[in-house]
Amino acid sequence: MIDVPDRELVHQVVADRSEPAFRELYRRHSPILFRMAAHLGTEAADNAVHDTWLRAHDRLAGFEWRSSLRTWLTGILINIVREARRAAEREALVPLPDDLAATAVPIDDRLDLAHAVAQLPFGYRTAIVMHDVEGFSHEDIALTLGVTVGTSKSQLSRARRTLRRWLDPDWSAP
Repeated sequence: MIDVPDRELVHQVVADRSEPAFRELYRRHSPILFRMAAHLGTEAADNAVHDTWLRAHDRLAGFEWRSSLRTWLTGILINIVREARRAAEREALVPLPDDLAATAVPIDDRLDLAHAVAQLPFGYRTAIVMHDVEGFSHEDIALTLGVTVGTSKSQLSRARRTLRRWLDPDWSAP
């Protein structure tokens, strides 16, 4: 089944309820979903991936192939992560900062990029992880997040500029 295209596997899952076809889709796409969930700061990345597959399975018959299956699954995952963040924020009643510049990130000599990325606001973090880590195009990011290509580019640019400022206090924007 390794050489079978996603479209054919989805057809087998929907038409024949093929468990081997579903397992192959899961094997192909779960690693990227897990990495994405982990990069987005989800503590329970495995639960987010599981919930993504539950939702996707229920909606596979309606998938219209306007994007790749990978992009569609990533969109579902991002929505699940967003929902979990909102629920956690409501429970904790912690307000989000109004001004990113006022957000202090403790910087020391051993701060690594992953820690800094985890401190970014969700939109910035999503753009930089999807583009720079997972290799999504701005078109796929825009489609997944329901934003314009310009917004995707802007979020990525702001994320990079913020990271540079945090990691190198002597850096000044051009």
